[in-house]
Amino acid sequence: MANRFILNETSYRGSGAVKEIVTEIKARGFHKAFVASDPDLVKFGVTAKVTDLLDAAEIPYVLYSNIQPNPTIENVQTGVKAFAESGADVIVAIGGGSSMDTSKAIGIINTNPEFADVRSLEGVAPTKNPCTPILAVPTTAGTAAEVTINYVITDPELKRKFVCVDPHDIPVVAFVDPDMMSTMPKGLTAATGMDALTHAIEGYITAGAWELSDMFHIKAIRMIAKSLRGAVNNEAEGREGMALAQYIAGMGFSNVGLGVDHSMAHTLSAYYGMPHGKACATLLPTVMEFNAPCSGEKYRDIADAFGVEGAYTMPLEDARKAAIDAVRKLGEDVGIEMSLKDVVPESDVDALSADALKDACTPGNPRPVTIEDIKAMYLSLMK
Repeated sequence: MANRFILNETSYRGSGAVKEIVTEIKARGFHKAFVASDPDLVKFGVTAKVTDLLDAAEIPYVLYSNIQPNPTIENVQTGVKAFAESGADVIVAIGGGSSMDTSKAIGIINTNPEFADVRSLEGVAPTKNPCTPILAVPTTAGTAAEVTINYVITDPELKRKFVCVDPHDIPVVAFVDPDMMSTMPKGLTAATGMDALTHAIEGYITAGAWELSDMFHIKAIRMIAKSLRGAVNNEAEGREGMALAQYIAGMGFSNVGLGVDHSMAHTLSAYYGMPHGKACATLLPTVMEFNAPCSGEKYRDIADAFGVEGAYTMPLEDARKAAIDAVRKLGEDVGIEMSLKDVVPESDVDALSADALKDACTPGNPRPVTIEDIKAMYLSLMK
């Protein structure tokens, strides 16, 4: 079987990387930018760190900010209309997963208008054309949407999030600049950082994992274990480490998929507006416990990446427990409450579990999962 691996054409990393956006726009011959960024980033001047560069270079642009934390079908459709009216030929996506996912959907529909209903993009849609070129500037160290072929849209009418997987949507250039992440508050830094850890761990043990993806994922786990606490404290070294670690995790999981943690997290966000990173983090130790019997020796690697002494000599069950305990401790240290007690009413568990089972990430889980398994995991976090 052939294993496919897709990455950006170009990426820039490190302090000041975002300044190269002018270089890329000019080198690629773009004439006008459609800047997609969420309202809070606009309000607090983060978006201006990029638009000021465009202004100084006399590159025209229009700003689109009708983007919610969990972007909706309506956000995409109004964005498609705004792009068509803008006269732009490139999308500059500034933000976390919300801005990136909205931009991907806009770009795909712009070049594949037969998918204008948005819902038809769910899963692996048979789009024919690459999306409008996207230049991606992440402002969170978590989603890695700047390097993935995935995006997630919320359908409020049906109370669900759906995953779209499309090689045509990957941004052509990513600018991974920790300076763009320096104003993230502690809570958001923690949640997005734990999202990155979930990507790395799920990607490492997913059914589709192989040697090349493993290389990225174990490196990302090691870096996150070292860097996330410092990033939450807004230390430069921690910010720098997390900016790179989340990107490395994205390079891996985009190509091999995830698992049931993400399926369950998508459902929590769709029902209750729970931030995606927080949902993933809350579920992670519980899902790791469920998947442990089908993880082979890989939890030894995870434990070692967290600095557990003797990870390769202790009994396998002890190593698995040590890996799970280390993940739980990191989550607690950065302020993640590992509970759904005040989030999920028990009356919703059946519907939540049914939706999670149908999510596009579920088939990648290393251990076969039933609706009863999912219900049990939800309920265990509600005590």
